[in-house]
Amino acid sequence: MTFIWPEALWLLLLVPALAALYVWLLRRRKRAVVRYANLALVKTALGGSTGWRRHVPPALLLIAIAVLIVAVARPAAVVTLASSRATVILAMDVSGSMRADDVSPSRIQASQTAAKKFIAEQPANVQIGIVAFASIALLVQQPTIERDPLYAAIDSFELRRGTAVGSGILTSLRTIFPDVNFYARIPGGSGDPLLQNLGSPQLNVPLDGKSLLKNNEGSDPAQHTPVDPGSYDNAVIILLTDGATTAGPDPLDAGQMAADWGVKVYTVGFGSQNGAIVDFGGRSMRAQLDEPTLKAIAQKTNGQYFQAKSADDLSHVYSSLSTKLVGEKKLTEIAFIFAGIGALFAMAAGVLSLWWFGKLA
Repeated sequence: MTFIWPEALWLLLLVPALAALYVWLLRRRKRAVVRYANLALVKTALGGSTGWRRHVPPALLLIAIAVLIVAVARPAAVVTLASSRATVILAMDVSGSMRADDVSPSRIQASQTAAKKFIAEQPANVQIGIVAFASIALLVQQPTIERDPLYAAIDSFELRRGTAVGSGILTSLRTIFPDVNFYARIPGGSGDPLLQNLGSPQLNVPLDGKSLLKNNEGSDPAQHTPVDPGSYDNAVIILLTDGATTAGPDPLDAGQMAADWGVKVYTVGFGSQNGAIVDFGGRSMRAQLDEPTLKAIAQKTNGQYFQAKSADDLSHVYSSLSTKLVGEKKLTEIAFIFAGIGALFAMAAGVLSLWWFGKLA
C-alpha cells in the first residue's frame, strides 16, 4: 500500500498527544473531586463502578481519528477492478483448413464451441463483435451486448479458401474506429472488400451507428499520431487462426497499425504442432501455424500469444482471456475504505457512550 499524500501522516502525532491530554484530564479530575466532603459525590464524580467502560468510548474515538487521518493521506493499493474495456472483437479464421479433424470433432466446431463459451462468460455490459476471415475478412456481427445474435453469427460460419490474418486485424480495427480507412496505408490492402458481409445488410453498422458503406474513403491513418501500444482501453482484438497467411495485407503491417492505435491483439494459434492435411474444394493442403508472426503481432500490440493444440486447450485459453479482460490490476485509491472504518469507530464510541452513560462524553 502507498499514499498519494504521505505528508498528511504527520497528523498521526496528534493521536498520542490527544491520549496524553485525556490521561492528564482524568488525573486533574481526580485531584479536583477529593475536595468534596460527601463521599457519594466523590464516587459519582469518579465514575462510580463504571470502571473500564468509561475509557472505551474515548479509545474508540482516538482510533477513529487515527484511521481518518490515514484516509486523509489518500492510501492506494493495487487491486483487481472491472475492466474499462467496452468492446471485444473476435476475429476468427474460417479458412478451409479449419475443417481438419486433428482436433475433435473438427477445428471449426471446437473453435465455435469455445467462442460461444467465452461470450457467455463475459459481463453483460461488454460489447462483442465478430469478424470472420479467410481470403478476405468480413464483419459478420457488429458489436452488441445481445448474445443470441453472436451465437447465430458463429453458427453460420462458412469455410472459404485462403487465410488473410492481416485483413482480419484491419477489419477489426475498422469496426472499432469506423471513420478510419486502415487499408489505405497497408500494401496489398487497398483491394480488400472490407465493406462486404455475409448477406445481412444490418451488419454493416459500425460502433457509431453510421454505415460503413457511406464511409468507404475514411480518414487517412497516416495522419494519426501513434500512441503507446496497448494503451487504448475501450476495445481489444482476439484473433484465432490455424494457418499461415496466404492472402491479403502483411499481418505484421496490420499488427503495427493496431499498435499505433493502442489496440491490444491477443493471438491464438489453433491446431496440432505438425498441422494437418485437409481436402477442400478438390485440393489437398497442409495447414501449419505461423507462430513467429502471431507472437510478433501480440508483442507489437502489448497483447499475448497463446497456443491451443486441442479443444480443451482452446477453452482454457478463452477462460484465461476472460480473466484478463474482465479484471485488471490497477493502483487504486482506497481512502474511502479507511474513511468508512473511521466513521464506524466514531459511531461505536457515540453509541456506547449513550448506552452506558446516557450522554456523549
